[in-house]
Amino acid sequence: MIDACARGSVAADIVQVISNRPDAFGLVRAQNAGIPTAILDHKNFPDRAGFDTALADLIGQSQPHWVILAGFMRILTPEFVQRFLGKLINIHPSLLPKYPGLNTHARALEAGDVQHGATVHFVTPTVDAGPVIIQGVLTIQPHESLGSLKARVHRLEHQIYPVALAALVAGDVKFEDARAVWADGASNDSPRQMHT
Repeated sequence: MIDACARGSVAADIVQVISNRPDAFGLVRAQNAGIPTAILDHKNFPDRAGFDTALADLIGQSQPHWVILAGFMRILTPEFVQRFLGKLINIHPSLLPKYPGLNTHARALEAGDVQHGATVHFVTPTVDAGPVIIQGVLTIQPHESLGSLKARVHRLEHQIYPVALAALVAGDVKFEDARAVWADGASNDSPRQMHT
């Protein structure tokens, strides 16, 4: 995201990078780019609700147009999601609705899938079930290893996330009636896909 904004392929400024993990490399990248950072360690809170309330308040101080999740491996409370509904974006390493949750690459290989990929979607209270903005699709190679598939999907995520964000910033796609609706009339009933 930092690189895409610096190149101008996403016409936006990153106002803050927040992590619940003090050792997250994203904090270093942000600091090197002059972007304000914050650490809010979930271990310092007695429960999920307390952490999510503090996180929402911290995010709210920056008044962002979009809240972008990347490598944030925590399930958010419905209250948090409702506060940012329609502005909260996530990327998931599968072709949703296939394989919500964890271990997506292993599940795709075990199922003998021919295709796999990643999905950028609006976040809703149901985990990995929000309206799809765009999907990156790749073909699983014969005898593909778990490691190679994971690496290929990770590279694909770096390609599709900036495309999705550029479309959101430009107003080409919006959250309407619990759907991702593109300006050209396409919706999450038949998601946008990029094939590699």
